[in-house]
Amino acid sequence: MAKYLAQIIVMGVQVVGRAFARALRQEFAASRAAADAQGRAGHQSAAASSLSGLSFQEAQQILSVSKLSSEEILKNYEHLFKVNDKSVGGSFYLQSKVVRAKERLDEELKIQAQGDRAKEQPTRT
Repeated sequence: MAKYLAQIIVMGVQVVGRAFARALRQEFAASRAAADAQGRAGHQSAAASSLSGLSFQEAQQILSVSKLSSEEILKNYEHLFKVNDKSVGGSFYLQSKVVRAKERLDEELKIQAQGDRAKEQPTRT
């Protein structure tokens, strides 16, 4: 009886291990494909995420913006910064998150502008 129980446990561990390895390979492939699709801007965006500690999507959620519009970012930033001011009973932690989100989106706007300038410049051969 113990022998069969041990065999069942070993088989279960093998099945779970194979499934985990397959899922990991798929995740690596998807990540690589996404990075290739993003191209150079993807590397810059990833660097900006690591510096600010926020991903692009997190920053968009914090400031409630759906597209990169400097006017909308600034409007939402100013509102959330004032609402979370410690002197009016707000949270310093939330206020700092709002500041980091604005910095992250500003960095993304800068990366986007650099990409646009690079596309506009004619290539020299």
